[in-house]
Amino acid sequence: MPESSVAWVFPGQGSQAPGMGRDLYEAYPAARELYDRADAILARPISALCFEGPDSELNKTFNSQPAIYVTSLACLAAARAHGALGDDPAFMSGHSLGEYTALTAAGALDFDAGLRLVETRGRVTQAAAEATPGAMAAVMGLDEAATEAVCRDAGAELCNINSPGQIVIGGTKDAIARACALALERGAKRAIPLEVGGAFHTSLMQPAVAAMTEAVAAAGIRAPRVPVVTNDTARPTNDAAVIEHELTFQLTHPVRWVQCVEYMAEQGVTTFVEIGPGRVLAGLIKRIASGTQTKNINGVGSLA
Repeated sequence: MPESSVAWVFPGQGSQAPGMGRDLYEAYPAARELYDRADAILARPISALCFEGPDSELNKTFNSQPAIYVTSLACLAAARAHGALGDDPAFMSGHSLGEYTALTAAGALDFDAGLRLVETRGRVTQAAAEATPGAMAAVMGLDEAATEAVCRDAGAELCNINSPGQIVIGGTKDAIARACALALERGAKRAIPLEVGGAFHTSLMQPAVAAMTEAVAAAGIRAPRVPVVTNDTARPTNDAAVIEHELTFQLTHPVRWVQCVEYMAEQGVTTFVEIGPGRVLAGLIKRIASGTQTKNINGVGSLA
């Protein structure tokens, strides 16, 4: 069993809102340095988008992915400076985009290399979404097998297995309309279309794979200091080659978040620390592993 009973987890899409990170920037030099470096590396003011919006720009995939990555690592830098974290955790993991943040936090990626990868990911997935417009929906009240059967019959795909009874599906707009209707016919409590830029984690992202494979190969990925539980396998790895494969594979395959959390809890993790904007993962974890504790580090107020 791991010596630590703590895991750090990092959020992905759906966690961004104007104003995020401003308090960290103003209070902690370590956080300010990351935002300033990000502005210089990207040659555009990602910090201003985080702090001021507008929301319409911040929520574009090309902007939201680096914004969440930088803000999550600014939260981590501030927490370390404040002494709020203690020893290294037993595991790290991230949901979708958050996997890149977890890998950077674990030392598998430099901040600069991770940011460039995330920018590439945002650019190529947005381009794929524009080339083949897609949609996503959250299905409530069906298990994974039943939801997968709905997808198969409607021409949709699983995207995120988020918590028991909450699974996100994706595909073309017509396929998602069919899948939502079919899910309700088969007993789903709700099937809610999501406001997203495309059908992420589905085969509609295949046009992004070649560019990401090339970028990942050039990123200088190393073995992480702390095992990272990957979205696809829901198992930890310290292997750089496995990580390289994972970062391209996850573009077109579902995030198995339920299995990731279940694995860490089975290995003795009793406290999950969500590091980054929002509280989405903490809510999911409470429904997956009800006997565990969650903590959020998402701003200066959370460090007190």
